[in-house]
Amino acid sequence: MSEAEYIKEYKQQLLADFNSRTNYDNGRFYIPIAQRLIEVANLQQGHKILDIATGTGIVAFAAASKVGAQSKIIGIDISTGMLSNAKQKLAASGLQNVEFIEADAELINFEENSFDVILCSLAICYLTNITAALHKWYSFLKSGGKIVFNAWTENAFTTSVLFRDVVAKYGIHVPNPNALLGTTQKCQQFLLAVGFQKQNITIQQEQFGWYFTPDVDNAEQIWEINAKNVFGYQVQQLAPSKLQECKAEYIKQVQALPVTYQGAWCDASIFFVTATKI
Repeated sequence: MSEAEYIKEYKQQLLADFNSRTNYDNGRFYIPIAQRLIEVANLQQGHKILDIATGTGIVAFAAASKVGAQSKIIGIDISTGMLSNAKQKLAASGLQNVEFIEADAELINFEENSFDVILCSLAICYLTNITAALHKWYSFLKSGGKIVFNAWTENAFTTSVLFRDVVAKYGIHVPNPNALLGTTQKCQQFLLAVGFQKQNITIQQEQFGWYFTPDVDNAEQIWEINAKNVFGYQVQQLAPSKLQECKAEYIKQVQALPVTYQGAWCDASIFFVTATKI
């Protein structure tokens, strides 16, 4: 498969994945992490803000609540389904300074030096060319403007690490979406490569995560989540009998995870990254 064919297939799967997420706002961590991103961004009145991969608008609406009516927030996303949700919420909110645009974050074009802040929550790992995208976003920033994003640490999500390990035994390679940006050094390297200066980059690691009961029902639900998203659907290549065998082994290993009185811990440590253009 050529690179172009791979990217086309990948983005089709990405759209299928996110267009199907009808209850996205009920996710365990999307809202608290978006709110934390806004805190880190330290937005000011009058800012013009671009929210990359806005999804259902969680970050865009949180930004709007901070910066007031004199600011402008533009949210872009590739998913029609997610944006439909965002636009419904926008209509209900009555906000006049928020706009949503359907667009690919890697292909979108705006005028150079036109935004004070570019935000991106939990989405950089989905890009096919992080350096090219960041270079483009850098050009959109005004002098003194900043990009603020977050990225999971390399081994975030205990159950996803386990999923990748189990399916690998069956000859299936599932990419680790956290590998490219999963350390402080990797985050910094990408930013330096597109023009940011080391002294103007701040990276802070914070812990997210949760306890869960690793019983059969929860293990099956976790399997389904992993096996249907864009970083996991590859397991569907297995023959039905092998797929069931792989699933059974995964469920068994989830049940064997260390447990305290609170349950099994799913670590989800994350970096919050700020880079200012000088």
